[in-house]
Amino acid sequence: MSFFTMLVLAAMLATIVALASGISSMATDHEVGHLDSAHWMEWRVAFQAIAILLVLFAMYVET
Repeated sequence: MSFFTMLVLAAMLATIVALASGISSMATDHEVGHLDSAHWMEWRVAFQAIAILLVLFAMYVET
């Protein structure tokens, strides 16, 4: 397994964890839970962007 593959898998795992955390925060009835859910959404988007950039960079380097 190459280094870039491990980085992409780590970014994908971080995205899944952020998604699950955001969903669980959104499921709470408190105002804090909904604010926390928005923060998890921002983290998820950032992790997705990192994963996409890593895939593109890996494709560029490997060719």
